[in-house]
Amino acid sequence: MAAAPGLPGPGPERTPNDPVSFGTADVRQDSAAPQTTAAETARESLTEDTAGEPTAIDGTADADRTGSTPPAPQQAGTTAGAEQVGTTAAQPAPTADGIASTPAEHVSTPTDTEGSGTTPGEQPLVGAPPTGTDLSDTADDGPGSAHDQDHDHATPTQQGQPQAPAHTDNGEPTPTGTDDAQDARTPEAGTDDDAEPAADAEPPPPVDPEQALAAVGWELDPRTLREQAPNPAQLRVIRDGLTGKLDTTLDNRSRARLLSLRAVASRILGDLDDALGDARLAVTYAEATGEFRRTALARARLAEALRWRGDHAEADRIFAEANSPELPDRLRALLHEHAGRCCYDQGRLTEACLHFERALDLRHGEDAQLNARIEVALDAVAERAAADGFGPPPRRPEEVLGTPRLPVATFDEEQRLWGYADADGEMVIAHRYAEAQPFHEGLAWVRRPEASRWALIDTSGAALIEANNGYRSVVPFSEGLSWVSMDGKGRWMAVDRMNIVKIPPGYEEARPFRNGLAAVRQNGGWGAVDLTGEVVVPTRYHRLGTVLADGREVDGFTADGLAVVELAGRRGVVDRAGRVVVTPAYPTVVVHPVAFLVATESGRWGALDRRGEPLIDPVHPGRAAVVAEIDRLLADASPVL
Repeated sequence: MAAAPGLPGPGPERTPNDPVSFGTADVRQDSAAPQTTAAETARESLTEDTAGEPTAIDGTADADRTGSTPPAPQQAGTTAGAEQVGTTAAQPAPTADGIASTPAEHVSTPTDTEGSGTTPGEQPLVGAPPTGTDLSDTADDGPGSAHDQDHDHATPTQQGQPQAPAHTDNGEPTPTGTDDAQDARTPEAGTDDDAEPAADAEPPPPVDPEQALAAVGWELDPRTLREQAPNPAQLRVIRDGLTGKLDTTLDNRSRARLLSLRAVASRILGDLDDALGDARLAVTYAEATGEFRRTALARARLAEALRWRGDHAEADRIFAEANSPELPDRLRALLHEHAGRCCYDQGRLTEACLHFERALDLRHGEDAQLNARIEVALDAVAERAAADGFGPPPRRPEEVLGTPRLPVATFDEEQRLWGYADADGEMVIAHRYAEAQPFHEGLAWVRRPEASRWALIDTSGAALIEANNGYRSVVPFSEGLSWVSMDGKGRWMAVDRMNIVKIPPGYEEARPFRNGLAAVRQNGGWGAVDLTGEVVVPTRYHRLGTVLADGREVDGFTADGLAVVELAGRRGVVDRAGRVVVTPAYPTVVVHPVAFLVATESGRWGALDRRGEPLIDPVHPGRAAVVAEIDRLLADASPVL
């Protein structure tokens, strides 16, 4: 089979059965990474696992974030100067998650603006500290500090502006324009005659296991399409290091990351039972954080552990569930690549090729490592197809997800009535309704010709709520609830399938629930309520609706718990707790997986980070150029997931 379009030309000749190496990186032997530029800081803030997390949003801005003005000098021994500009004098090196890591003893439970100790909606799991417990050495570390590793935010990249000056440990700018600038802690060799001999110097601290895992040069077996460790003994040491960090880490966010990374190490070492146990527990911790991308990545690592064990049906389902259009394209591409490998294991070669093609499309052929790995995969597919064929035809999404195909409404032209047919076109519910809504969650609202009110039926046609309950207007079920109105004009309330009122009447308009929230209008203003009826976003906005970067519009909140609101013709962003992330001040706001795209009055486009701070200046003629710039800033996730 020929290489997919867009792949680079052939490299050095490779024997088909030789493993292919990829993902190599250097491991720093000291605990501090080099000082970073503003663009590098932005990359660290836009990682696949943590960038733009709603939990990082507090609606506040750090002083002097742009880097255009040097910070005021600080007293020796303080770190405030570095934090005030959104950078630190020594940034942690990237880890296998593509995020910066701090030593385990410095991991703290990120807090929200009220100091709860957990993210909005997060409850610590068993063994986690009680709400409000501070695990860090410094209680008030600012965003972007070493203690806030999962909330590093982006420093603005200014078009045509010089980079912000590097800073010393006391926050003062380091002199620029010289070649002999030295770290104040590292005197030049030979400048101090009384210096202690080198043999008496303290040994460098050990490499952090997350950084070490990120630096492993994995080898891809061209027959099994599984990663191999070039040095299993070293990988065991790394796994032991991850265990050591887990022993001193209690917050849900860090435990989710460390458990899923340990699952990766165990999987590649062949300890599949341990890998599966860690991966399942990692998903539990990730879900407790309420963070969309963290949960998706943990679920993908679980799916890969299941794939290696041969539990392909569950692996296929989890890959499909994790791969949401609201994720960054590069993470989606990795999910398609690994889902394709799972199909390859099953002999579903056509379906595997579709996944590989989708992965290439998402990256537009610009990811050299992904291109190389998929070239290896396509070679393996060609060899196997030549011997055994391409296997069964691709499955429908419902088959992969294990969800039943719901009946579809059909109209009889002669009777002028609606009924429902199954996936094969066979009638399962006779044509007897004047109006029929689509099935959602196995339920559909229908109205008979002789009735003016709606009834609720299940997939067999049995009535769960009769028309005599008096609902003149209804909204399809979502997340277990449906909005209904007795007069058809207002006073909307939410009922469950047993017709129990869960949210009392009182709203002039209501939208279906999405990600636990529903947009509602009251007294002329839009806001949002949760599934219990609590108002989480005050009904003060003129509009609530969200446009996504791929062009789709969602009627409410994204999976990250964000919604675009409009006030007096200006748009901004609120989160699921009702906090204002972006003040309504822009003609247009579009939600990107890791940022917000904004337009000015002149039609120029730029971007804000997920804290609502400037990320890319509004100088671009269209939003496509801004998306390309954001993609350039993103840090790669580990290809082994």
